Amino acid sequence: MSISKPIYVTEPQLPPLDEFIPYLEKIWDSKILTNGGPFHQQLEAALCSYLGVEHLALFANGTIGLITALQALRITGEVITTPYSFVATAHSLLWNGIKPVFVDIHPQTLNLDPAKIEAAITPQTTAIMPVHCYGHPCDVDAIQRIADNYNLKVIYDAAHAFGVKCHCGSVLTHGDLSVLSFHATKVFNTFEGGAIICPDAKTKVRIDHLKNFGFVDETTVVAPGINGKMSEINAAFGLLQLKGIDAALARRAEIDQLYRQLLPAIRGIRPVGDAGETTSNHAYFPIMVEADYALSRDGLYQRLRDNNIFARRYFYPLISDFPMYRGFASANPVNLPVATEASCKVLCLPISPNLSSNDILRIINCINFFDK
Repeated sequence: MSISKPIYVTEPQLPPLDEFIPYLEKIWDSKILTNGGPFHQQLEAALCSYLGVEHLALFANGTIGLITALQALRITGEVITTPYSFVATAHSLLWNGIKPVFVDIHPQTLNLDPAKIEAAITPQTTAIMPVHCYGHPCDVDAIQRIADNYNLKVIYDAAHAFGVKCHCGSVLTHGDLSVLSFHATKVFNTFEGGAIICPDAKTKVRIDHLKNFGFVDETTVVAPGINGKMSEINAAFGLLQLKGIDAALARRAEIDQLYRQLLPAIRGIRPVGDAGETTSNHAYFPIMVEADYALSRDGLYQRLRDNNIFARRYFYPLISDFPMYRGFASANPVNLPVATEASCKVLCLPISPNLSSNDILRIINCINFFDK
């Protein structure tokens, strides 16, 4: 029996290689490979225009962006965050010597639950770091009210939220800083990369210093910075990728719609809804595998793998379950019932612009095997 081609949870959208060659030729001619070269500057400007933000600082990856954002705002002590995310969210806190305090998530949006935040605030709390999980916006107004009442900073991990808009425009304009990821698995990628959305020119200048060792000029260092710069090759690739992003997002929307048409007929499978966004990027397609489905979540995960379909359990285990975090009082599963339940039910189905409608039907048929 022939083995079907593998279908991965995502696959990077790549332009024709011959379209990238002219960019590389310009880099070879200029011999400018890094340090804020012309493609770097062009991509910053192009992304500001596309995303509807005024200031943006490019980074080598999103994790260094998170680490630098915390440095830029001089965050110390404790930061309230979600256990339901990729580990980089909390790792960025530990790398800065900051204690993460985990708070439970909302059962519908799976984002940090504002109703649980205030009880976790202590005299050591200096900031809140929510995540726009799956690209669905947090309750930004409620979080900001709490931050204002307690004089806290807000840094959004917006790794999933490229191009997402909420009730007042780009979701990236909320909080003190928002951090994007342009990793190969994201809806917009630069191979590796990331960015910090800055509220004003002064903040961008400080962040630009921090991502380049703290240098202001050849002989002046004003901060203990890091090497977080995006290379010219990554920036050039980003400029090319930006030309195709609207078509890629449109195809993602079509796939999302097809899933939502077909999955409700399957008992025990519940697609996760949106969070009220006005523009979605359809970065992920998470489902909840409920008790009345024919298999457990892990059973369905394995069945799909056995059929060369590689869904992922985003996010399982919870960050708070990993060894470096589970000793914190806030990591006790008793304090995180919604996140704990979600992590045992969630499965992200494949979604990328490269998937065909036949690929989606193959996935649906694999899930719906027991009704055949």
